[in-house]
Amino acid sequence: MYTVAVKRNFVAQHFLIGGDWGAENEWHSHHYAVEVQLHGETLDRHGYLVDIVDIETHLNALVAHYRDKTLNDLPEFAGLNPSIEHFARIFCTQLAERIQAETLTAVTVRLWENEIAWASFQLAVGSKQ
Repeated sequence: MYTVAVKRNFVAQHFLIGGDWGAENEWHSHHYAVEVQLHGETLDRHGYLVDIVDIETHLNALVAHYRDKTLNDLPEFAGLNPSIEHFARIFCTQLAERIQAETLTAVTVRLWENEIAWASFQLAVGSKQ
């Protein structure tokens, strides 16, 4: 199994809802680090799993969408507690919808909200032939 990964950093804000989490219920910022991992069994005719330039283009667009935003205000978080787990799933699904590579079988997003806490989500995407 091949894996290609790219990482980016950005700042976004949120506040948790639906429970009593003290200071986390108040609006605050996180310096997020997102690592996207793309997985597949084979390489294309150029020897790539997925062209890193293509990954960077889509990753940069998603990071720009979230950078300096309050997650609670975004439609994809409507009705959700903007936990790091939900954020990892949403980010992963959005990235998987953008990447068009026949070799791709799964996408994993690992999202850190600080130096010690992260969540990840993996989505099987199958062949995109």
